[in-house]
Amino acid sequence: MSDTPDPPKPVRGDPTWVAPALTREEQTRNVGKTPVFFGPPLARLTEGQRNTLEISGKLNRTAERYLELMRRHGVALSDAERHCLARLCDIGFMSPLEIRELPLEVELTDFDCEGLDKPALAAKLRAASFADLLAIVESLGF
Repeated sequence: MSDTPDPPKPVRGDPTWVAPALTREEQTRNVGKTPVFFGPPLARLTEGQRNTLEISGKLNRTAERYLELMRRHGVALSDAERHCLARLCDIGFMSPLEIRELPLEVELTDFDCEGLDKPALAAKLRAASFADLLAIVESLGF
């Protein structure tokens, strides 16, 4: 045991300060400057802003809120239901309209597997909010 006191910990505002909610791995992650393509959605989100720090702040706030939506939304699905939806989402990019149309896509698909009740799945998706549908699509990796 050493009698020397612990060095003072950095406080908010100090460039070395790291939010305590981050894991050890996240605390040491350093991305540096990353070029990002600002397609139409990001361009609209940051419209009128020219300051890099303001843009970065806006993107980080939006991402934080998005992650919270993903954490709080979704629908409990069986493995068969997840498999069906993964097959439907496998087209790649899913636009908001395509996500909203998932109940209809379930009804129209010829995909079938053991334990899949397509009318029940379609009804479950119809009763879900858009945030729930989005969380499902995100959880499937699309």
